[in-house]
Amino acid sequence: MTGTGRQWFLRAVSLFMALFGGAAFFYSTLQPDWVRLGLTVLFPLTFCGCMLWRGKTIRRVGCSGLLLAFWGWYLTDPPRNDREWAGEYAVPADAVIAGSVAHLRHVRNFTYRTENDYTPAYYDADYDLDALSGVDLVTSYWAGEAIAHVFLSFAFNDGRHLAISIETRRQKRFSYSTIAGFFHHYELFYVTADERDLIGVRTDVRKERVYLYRLTLSPETARRLFLSYLSEIHGLNTTPQWYNTLTDNCTTGILQRAQARWRYRLDWRVLLSGYTASLAYDLGFLDRKYDFPRLKEMSRIHRPAGAQPDAAYSWEIRQGIPQE
Repeated sequence: MTGTGRQWFLRAVSLFMALFGGAAFFYSTLQPDWVRLGLTVLFPLTFCGCMLWRGKTIRRVGCSGLLLAFWGWYLTDPPRNDREWAGEYAVPADAVIAGSVAHLRHVRNFTYRTENDYTPAYYDADYDLDALSGVDLVTSYWAGEAIAHVFLSFAFNDGRHLAISIETRRQKRFSYSTIAGFFHHYELFYVTADERDLIGVRTDVRKERVYLYRLTLSPETARRLFLSYLSEIHGLNTTPQWYNTLTDNCTTGILQRAQARWRYRLDWRVLLSGYTASLAYDLGFLDRKYDFPRLKEMSRIHRPAGAQPDAAYSWEIRQGIPQE
C-alpha cells in the first residue's frame, strides 16, 4: 500500500470509529439521557478534532486515549436484569431439572386484544423429558421474504407445546429499533410461552405470515436441544447477556443451542433469517418428500377471519401441515 493509500485507509477507519462510537453512546443504556446524548455528540467531534490536529504527537496521543477510553467502557459495560422492562419482557422464565422432569416457572400466556393491549398471565408447568415428541421450526414474516423471526416449539406426547423464542429484552423507555441491536442496547431474552401467546399473537393479532415446519431430529438430539435451551433460560436469570443482531440473535442462538458447526453459522441465510427454513431443508432437517417451495406452501398456517387463540389452538394450526 502506498503512503497516500495508507493515509486514506487510516482516515476511513478513523471515520468509522467516530461514527461507531457516537452510535454506541446513542444506543447505550447510560442514564441520565443528557449524559448519553452528550457523549453521542462529544465523542465523534473530539475524535475528529484530534484527527485533524496538525501536531503528530498530540494527534496520536489524543486519538489513542479516546479509543482506549471508549473500548474500555464498551467492553466492560455490563448487561443487567434490574431495568424497567417493557411489559412482555418483565417476567423471565426459569427452568430447573429434577431427574427426567423439567420444572418451568413463568410460562407466558398473554391474552391479546391488539398488539399493545393485552392481559398478562403466566403459569408454571412440569414437562417430562421422556415425553418430548418433536421440535417445530417457526418462521414469521411481517414484510418481505428476506427477514423473518425464527423460533422453536417443543411438542410433548400429552399434546402440549412449549414455544421458546430468542428475542431482544426491551426497556420501557425505548421504542424498538433494528439498528440498536448492533450495540449494547438490548439484553438477551428467551421468551418461554404457550403457543397461544407466542404464535397466536403473530397469526391472529399482527396478521403475519407464519410457517410451521416439523424438524426431523432424533429423540436424543431433540432432548439435548431442549435441555440446552433450559440451561440457557436458567443461566440468564443470574448472568445476563447482551443481544447482538450479528452474533447473538434469534437464528444464531438456535444454531448455538444445537451445537451447529461454524460453517453453518456463517451461512448467509443465518443473517437473512427469512431463508432459515431453506437452510434447514438443505441440511436435511426438514421433510424431504417434497421440494422446498411445495413444503413451504404446505407449512403456512392459515387462520379463519376473526379467529382468536383458544384451548385447541396448537391442534388447529397443525391441520394440513406435514408432521413427519
